Amino acid sequence: MREILDLDRYPLDKPGSPAWLDLVARCQSDLAKEGMFNLEGMMCPDAITKAMAEVDPIMERLSFLHKRTHNIYFRKEVPGLAPDHPALKTVDTINHTVCGDQLEQTVVDWIYSWPQLAVFLAACMDKTSLFTMTDPLARMNIMRYGAGEALNWHFDRSEFTTTLLLQEPSGGGEFLYRTDLRTDSDPNYEGVAAMLEGRDSTVKSHFLKAGTLNVFKGKNTLHKVTTCTGAQSRFIAVFSYYERPGVRFTKEEQVGFYGRVA
Repeated sequence: MREILDLDRYPLDKPGSPAWLDLVARCQSDLAKEGMFNLEGMMCPDAITKAMAEVDPIMERLSFLHKRTHNIYFRKEVPGLAPDHPALKTVDTINHTVCGDQLEQTVVDWIYSWPQLAVFLAACMDKTSLFTMTDPLARMNIMRYGAGEALNWHFDRSEFTTTLLLQEPSGGGEFLYRTDLRTDSDPNYEGVAAMLEGRDSTVKSHFLKAGTLNVFKGKNTLHKVTTCTGAQSRFIAVFSYYERPGVRFTKEEQVGFYGRVA
């Protein structure tokens, strides 16, 4: 793994060591203050090159074109909201996705499956433990956003979202987010509507660099990636971990996100 990740800078392979504990404390502090943390340059440059050489042809041959009009909840109806409520404003998303079963034995698969990454993430998120998904499609995805393509406003399903940027786009691809817009007990529909209408001054932006591990509170953070431009696409890996083992999507969810079932 030392040929893949910069473990001198980020000692994920030494849990419990002073340097590891310092890194965990820093990430916890960033999560509390900013709603996210970034490990810039965690992936070594040669490993990024190898990963892209593996992923690019898979993306060209086998990716699923995910093009949809949706609201931020990915649900047609939300109990208690009228269909014309501004919190249910629809947006467009388009990207190309490859799934975990198409990425076996690749560099990105090795990173996702490395047990020490899950141990580190659990510590940062103050969890007893985290497990990789058993769902062969959803466990790990790589998404490509080409010119004119974007990931629009939405909430994630899991409490935390873990991504690894493999390639920056030529232009665009800005990560916009609004931390803690809702809570598990308060959906804050009026606040959501205000943000979608451009009346929320606390929206933040961030440009990720290739090789950066990014973790944020995806379940209650409304977020998007702006439209990409230029010849070079944005490639990003999304890793899914849960507090219990054996998590899988339903067949309906698999079809909705990936166009097929496992």
